[in-house]
Amino acid sequence: MAQINDVAKCFLYLDDTNEGDGLSNLKLQKLVYYAQGFYSAIFGKALFSNDISAWTHGPVVQTLYHSYKKYGSNRIPIPTDFDPSSLEKEEFELIEEVFEVFGQYSAWKLRNMTHEESPWLNHEVNAEIIPLTEITDYFKTRLN
Repeated sequence: MAQINDVAKCFLYLDDTNEGDGLSNLKLQKLVYYAQGFYSAIFGKALFSNDISAWTHGPVVQTLYHSYKKYGSNRIPIPTDFDPSSLEKEEFELIEEVFEVFGQYSAWKLRNMTHEESPWLNHEVNAEIIPLTEITDYFKTRLN
């Protein structure tokens, strides 16, 4: 199982290698959520062990949020200590695919997308943890 920090650093690394515009904390949170959802739907297990909560601006991994909140809505610097081999091949490939599909969208577009999805909608009133089973079940409906 991947560590949440390695998943986040992988997205930052992919954005840099694809000459992206940078990732804010908000955008990174949504990409991590989509990675967890698709990974668990495809492989039947969690990509990372951290809970995802339904916050005002969409799904959030609280520990990851606090790691990057000092950057506000600005670009998070590219990590210099990311080692792609810290992830299993299937983990890296799925993160890469999620980045290719969802990385093109702005942070606010991703936020708005998550606001239309049942995992967030069912738990946002009380900012509750979204159960992984619910995330998995929802993303199974998104697979082609």
